[in-house]
Amino acid sequence: MENLNEIIQQRLHKLQEIKDKNIDPYGRKFERSHKVKEILDGFEKKGELQVKSSGRLMAIRGHGKTSFADLRDEDEKIQLYIKKDILSEDDFWLFKHLDIGDIVGIEGRVFKTKMGETTIEVKKIELLSKSLRPLPEKWHGLKNVEARYRQRYVDLISNQKVRKVFKTRTEIINKIKEYLDNHGYLEVETPMMHYVPGGAAGKPFKTHHNVYDIDLYMRIAPELYLKKLLVGGFEKVYEINRSFRNEGISIKHNPEFTMLEVYKAYSDYEGMMDLTEEIITHAAEKVLGTLKINYQGREIDLSRPWRRQSFAEALGISPEEKDPQSWKKILKEKFNLDIEGKISRSALLNIAEDLLDEQDKNRPVFFTDYFSEVSPLAKTRKDCPLLAERFELFIGGLEVANAYSELNDPLEQAQRIKDQQQDDKDKLHKIDNDFLLALEYGMPPAGGLGIGIDRLVMLLTDKASIREVILFPLLKPGK
Repeated sequence: MENLNEIIQQRLHKLQEIKDKNIDPYGRKFERSHKVKEILDGFEKKGELQVKSSGRLMAIRGHGKTSFADLRDEDEKIQLYIKKDILSEDDFWLFKHLDIGDIVGIEGRVFKTKMGETTIEVKKIELLSKSLRPLPEKWHGLKNVEARYRQRYVDLISNQKVRKVFKTRTEIINKIKEYLDNHGYLEVETPMMHYVPGGAAGKPFKTHHNVYDIDLYMRIAPELYLKKLLVGGFEKVYEINRSFRNEGISIKHNPEFTMLEVYKAYSDYEGMMDLTEEIITHAAEKVLGTLKINYQGREIDLSRPWRRQSFAEALGISPEEKDPQSWKKILKEKFNLDIEGKISRSALLNIAEDLLDEQDKNRPVFFTDYFSEVSPLAKTRKDCPLLAERFELFIGGLEVANAYSELNDPLEQAQRIKDQQQDDKDKLHKIDNDFLLALEYGMPPAGGLGIGIDRLVMLLTDKASIREVILFPLLKPGK
């Protein structure tokens, strides 16, 4: 079997021969009359067609005066019929110098073979891009998982199912936007570089602006800017944003990720529950045509209403209990969680996942009543200030969304941020004075919602790893 270097050298030799014939191996604009899917659909409807189309050669069969090849474009594949007597002498010579992976433009007549396969009888052929490297593993896709992520472009060439995942991702995002746009929400854009990292508890990436000679931070969340828009008078806003957290990588986490954040004035966290149900069911119905999805061997029913469960009560903590030390005692006894100082949100999420029974994994579950000390931007419950008006949504065992009634008291918010800063051993939390200044002008009561787009796509495409739904996930540099 030929090794890779030999194959590349053979292709380089063909490339030179093509150039010696004064043929441009990296062609210019090619006007198509039809994409492949249009040809397949059009032939059935209209009979014989004269077409111009283009795509990548994915197979070549036969080596004599008659050959067959497979041409694939973005959506579909079609068979080509190449016969020496039909092509010009130069075009037939060119075809003999083509390889699997080359991108070509063709012109010809559409017909059906005796086997009933729609085929293009090629009359003209044009080389648009010479491929110097062979496609992997008989063109069925890269087998090494990391290679698939690192060379996503090869994965996309070889694997139609992978292309389908990312087309579905775009459809999901479009349907989310469709729902919000149709319900009066204004799509906005907020800065990705922040003076002060805020809106979440994540560790930021740091950068530097040379002209101003100041340090900036890649945003960990757009929340504070979106709330400033509520202060400014917008009542329903959303942003599908890229955020960055300088933290661990796992099947659920990528340092660069996509979030939907929505804010609605005069609402609260219960309003955000309804909105979450509406957004996700709208996307599932429009994209998948069903509310019953399969995720990792488990059927999940997204039909509304979704279950709502008090996290505090599931832990055995009564809302009437006012002493946080007694809560920590319960966490230690039940979950062997020895807490010194503040409780972390990640620890609570792990506990919430442990509380999900098998039935809960077959349906969406809103966990409400999270501890206020991990919710510094949320309103507290009037009857129990140690609990926040907040929820975390779990579907299929994945935490997908987070929302709360937004804290709009500027004095309480300032104190909460100061308390958070004092307990921050890593000094990650800084006071965003401009945000506090904005609150002093008055922000209406509001509900705020964040949905993890990557995780939602994982659920709706049945993928176990976040890397399967991000085109270019972060990897260690290759050799």
